[in-house]
Amino acid sequence: MFVVIGSVQPLFAEERYNRRTPLVRAVEKVSPAVVNIYTTEISRSARNPFRNFNNNLFDQFFKDFLPPNKSQKRSLGSGVLINGEGFILTNEHVIAKATKIHVVLSDKQEFDASVIGADIKSDLAIIKIDSSKPLPYVEMGRSDDLMIGEQVLAIGNPFGLQQTVTTGIISALNRNIRAGKNMVYSDFIQVDASINPGNSGGPLLNINGSLIGINTAIYQKAEGIGFAIPIDHAKRIVDELIRYGKVRRGWMGVSIQELDPQLATHFQLDGHKGVLVVGVAEKSSAGKAGLKRGDIVIAIDGHGVSNKSDFRGRMASYTVGSSIQFSILRDGKKIERRVRVTSIPKTYVKEFTRTWFGLHVQENSQRFARANRLATDKGMVVLKVVSNSAAGRIGMSPGDVIRQLNQVRVDSEEDYNRAVEDINNPDRILLLVQRGRQGYYVTLEP
Repeated sequence: MFVVIGSVQPLFAEERYNRRTPLVRAVEKVSPAVVNIYTTEISRSARNPFRNFNNNLFDQFFKDFLPPNKSQKRSLGSGVLINGEGFILTNEHVIAKATKIHVVLSDKQEFDASVIGADIKSDLAIIKIDSSKPLPYVEMGRSDDLMIGEQVLAIGNPFGLQQTVTTGIISALNRNIRAGKNMVYSDFIQVDASINPGNSGGPLLNINGSLIGINTAIYQKAEGIGFAIPIDHAKRIVDELIRYGKVRRGWMGVSIQELDPQLATHFQLDGHKGVLVVGVAEKSSAGKAGLKRGDIVIAIDGHGVSNKSDFRGRMASYTVGSSIQFSILRDGKKIERRVRVTSIPKTYVKEFTRTWFGLHVQENSQRFARANRLATDKGMVVLKVVSNSAAGRIGMSPGDVIRQLNQVRVDSEEDYNRAVEDINNPDRILLLVQRGRQGYYVTLEP
């Protein structure tokens, strides 16, 4: 009996080749660019003496004055190299509060990484590693042509199990996910591929190996449901983070409010959903584009708008320079208007403060503080409150001192002007107001 050994190897090779499905080829193409991210966080806790008064908002101040307790915490996530220079796209929550970031590649190379920029509103971040050798990377694809039922793959580091691949289909598109009381993430891709802790920040791929999303969230109340940020949204954020280290969202000069059933009846919406434009700033980009008070915004770039949270969530990925198509109802007719996102001009800060907040303010000083018996000589002092304005409705009054604007410290007029110019959501402004020796967080909704 004779056995021809030489003929067996080609048969095995052919069989193996036939098993290399598009999914296998997609994994082979992308997996070298998928990284595991390990972070170290040193938490500093300090007892707030006012905690019994149920005012946790002041915890951050006491951390600066009371001796902290230190503890070290390690967490992990995933990321994907998006160019040969070592830039890695991941989730903001993966690297938030990290004091040290360690990255491991699929070939076991290890690097320390630095944060280039992070954005909590989109839950995206860019970190960077430096290598003397060329690094593998994946170019960002597109997500505007995704199909429900399309097969997808997720690669990540779930539970510390490196380079784990799961597969499934796109279950739905344009999902809105609520994270906390006032945070809504919009237009998520919903998939049934397993996405577990540690997958966050990893790539979502189509069967061609194109990067179509960043795996971000799991729905805790159900099994087999995962969510990813569409890569078209991420592209705008990535460009801002690499160029500026932050996202310049700017504004358009539009103030909106929810449509309740009475308003819907008044405007004869006949089942349409949307938000009502209640103010358009003079000389703003929205004003120049022809938006008017009383318009109903029903869609943004073709995506329907149901309520204020939906509107804010969809606007969160647009940055300064973006051009946005608004579909609006006016006098029962649907019309289109294109609006460009801009920064709030320096020359408009005072008018913005007056018309949007309903406040007349001036820079504080030692002389002014002594003359008016103020407890601080920092910040911006409220001189006058416009009746029935956003500030008036929540009870602000002359003599109040603005110490923070959207959690940015305001010690001077220069600080205040810069903080106003950086406002990225004029429909909700968070102020820290000092009245006497007490401080209060208040939210202005024009």
